[in-house]
Formats: sequence, C-alpha cells, structure tokens
Amino acid sequence: MELRKTLLRMSCLGHEGNLQSCFSSLEILWTLYDKVLQVSPGTWRDRFILSKGQANAALLAVLAKKGFLPEKELDTFCQYDSRVAMQADRTKLPCVEVSAGSLGHGLPVCVGMAWAAKIQKRRGRFFVLVGDGEMNEGTMWEAALFAASERLDNLVVIIDENGSAGHMINMGSLEAKMGSFGFETVTVDGHNEASMEKVLSVYYSRPCAIIAKTMRGYGCRTLMEDGSWFHRFPTAEELPHLMEEVDRYFAEEDRGEKKNGPYCI
Repeated sequence: MELRKTLLRMSCLGHEGNLQSCFSSLEILWTLYDKVLQVSPGTWRDRFILSKGQANAALLAVLAKKGFLPEKELDTFCQYDSRVAMQADRTKLPCVEVSAGSLGHGLPVCVGMAWAAKIQKRRGRFFVLVGDGEMNEGTMWEAALFAASERLDNLVVIIDENGSAGHMINMGSLEAKMGSFGFETVTVDGHNEASMEKVLSVYYSRPCAIIAKTMRGYGCRTLMEDGSWFHRFPTAEELPHLMEEVDRYFAEEDRGEKKNGPYCI
C-alpha cells in the first residue's frame, strides 16, 4: 500500500509515469526483492531484468525500500539531471541490470545471460519481468525457443498478464503457448505475495514461465477503471484523492471484502 502511495507522489512530482503498469507489477517486484532474489547492495548472485520498462518507477520504489538507493532520491523522478527516470537506465544506477525502452529486448538479453552462466558453470538464477503486450514481439518467441532448446533451467520468465495484449491482438493462452515452446508453466495470482513467493522459490528442471494474472492500476479504483491513466500523472489536486483511494482499497481487503481482482482476491 505505501509503495503505491510513493509511486503516486513520484509521478506527481516528475510529471511522468505509467501508473497502471506500475501498480500491476508491484507485488511481483516486491516479492522478488524481498523474498526470492539472492542479492543485496554491493553483492549479486541472482540477476533480474525489467523488460517491461514502463514499470521502472515501481522497480525504483522497491529498490529504494530495499536500500539500493536513497528513498529521498525518488522525489527527483524524471527531473533534470536525476538518476531516476521513466525507463530503466543501467548507466545511471548500478542496481539496474539492463536499460529498457524498446519492448521485446529484455527476454533475449536475459536468455543470453542465463546461457552464458551455464557455459561458464556459474550458479545463480536469471529472472525477467515482461508484459503480456510485449509478448507480441517476435524477438520474445525467438528467445523462448532458444531457451527451451538449451534447457536453461536457471531462467524464470514472469509475464505480467494485465490485459494489455487484448487491446492489440488475441494472444490466446500464454500458458499453452509457452508450454508448447518447452517451458515449465505456472499460472498464479500476481497480486498475492505468498503465491508469488511459492512459485518463484521453486528450482525448475527447465526454463519456467510464470503467468502472473494481474490488473492494471490494481489498488486504486480510479486507475483500475479509467483507461485514460495508461500514461498520465496525477496533479497536485488529484494526488490526495488517489492516495485516499489506495488506503480505502487495502482497508477493504484487510476486512476480507471481495475485490474485482484477477482471482477475486
């Protein structure tokens, strides 16, 4: 809940942000850095790549909370000469593995890293978060085919299936498609941290695709229901109302009231 309010403030201050995408990915990113990845500031074993770069603000908020950069620096989001930007930029922050921007590149890069680690007999796992709309890129399927062919059991692909792809093309079942390419496949509620931790902590015998069912803008009714927030920042006048919505949404969840979530959380 607090990370979502941080994202709202960052977006308001920086006059930028893709909040719907950030909100759909937040539990995935937090679970990775809080429970799964064997990394700490200055020490790396596992690797994570954010391929859906439009969710970079969410990654930055998580990294700051985990001590990889000062939380106060988030207030400079998208401002002149700031290290924290709309898209992931490895030249500004050493805790960012790969720069993002053009979709369809993160998975191929991660596959190459996982393959190199296999050749060099290095331990550690390689995680990449991609968007469902991003799976419309041909490079993604070329990389998936290669990963399965090389049986890269150190590779975990997390697909944030938040309904974006359906606005462009009918992708069908991503679980069936990834399975037909030779991946171990798991479908999970992407907003349930315990479920995410369970599937991310498993060591699979071949490359794994985790299809995380999420909702764009999850945790804030306005962002969930109003499509104009695809790429829009809150004004200073809108900010208090949106933060109040986040508080109200999770207070309802704590009381066990049913949501319109992907699995009726």
